[in-house]
Amino acid sequence: MSGIRIMLWPIALSAAIGSASVQAQAYPTKPVRFLVGFAPGGGVDINARLLAAKLSEFLGQQVVVENRPGAGTNIANEHVAKSAPDGYTLLFNSPAVVINMSLYRNPPYDALRDFAGVSVFSESTNLLVVPASLSAKSLKELVALARERPGALNYSSAGPGTTQHLAGELFKLRTGTSIVHIPYKGSAPSITALLAAEVQLSFINPVAVGPHVKAGRLRALAVAGAKRTELMPEIPTMKEAGVEGVEVPLWYGLLAPSATPRDIVRALAAGVAKAAHSPDIRKRLLEQGAEPVGNTPEEFDLLLRGDVARWGEVVRISGARAD
Repeated sequence: MSGIRIMLWPIALSAAIGSASVQAQAYPTKPVRFLVGFAPGGGVDINARLLAAKLSEFLGQQVVVENRPGAGTNIANEHVAKSAPDGYTLLFNSPAVVINMSLYRNPPYDALRDFAGVSVFSESTNLLVVPASLSAKSLKELVALARERPGALNYSSAGPGTTQHLAGELFKLRTGTSIVHIPYKGSAPSITALLAAEVQLSFINPVAVGPHVKAGRLRALAVAGAKRTELMPEIPTMKEAGVEGVEVPLWYGLLAPSATPRDIVRALAAGVAKAAHSPDIRKRLLEQGAEPVGNTPEEFDLLLRGDVARWGEVVRISGARAD
């Protein structure tokens, strides 16, 4: 993600929350919740918990992660969008929050109207992985197998509207193959199905799938990004392996209800930046194939606007639908 500017940590993390009827008070005065629209164990959940633990130190209040999977993260998204804009109920998500704007006919929220971007914590990409037992040993062999057996192969995802879903649809589009989408409620059950060879391929981020690849239970065939991942530098990009046009950037970020006071949004953004670039968190992110970000609210809002348009075009071209 280019042009990222890291915010400086303020001298004191307190912000005035004022209204005509409520006196200003220091923030935070009670625990803060991160809602995650995925089941535990996937990339979004792992990143959310890394950030929550570090922010708990900075804020002086516990930051808890609450998993509310379902409806392609729309359950969690809607809940936060309609929550009190006081900084205590926040959303930690991936591009799913903007993808759903075009994937669903009547999404229960508007990503640009109802949310204020706080900060992107980290960025990564997805790997195309298959069970170790699958006969295809390379991307070229997988494409050949899919073409020989149209409709016989399945791919799993963490749910409708996730980058895993859209990566699968783009892969089908670019390779002229027919592969069935099997959505799950999070990356963990999606990986479980892959390990059991109930599905034949999936696009999953290195954070969640890396240990299984290293253990030899899964085989990584390509990176769905513009560059290779430092976690597994030997794995080629999709383009290097012979398939162009399947680049699916993946970010993990914190969002707040749109009316949240800007002092609180900026304080939280500074905390995210400090957490992302703290030595221990930076080390853990890099070890898992992710890179720390920590951008400003303005930069995140700009990214959200661009992604609504970008993913809307991908959904239109691929014909993907979730309802």
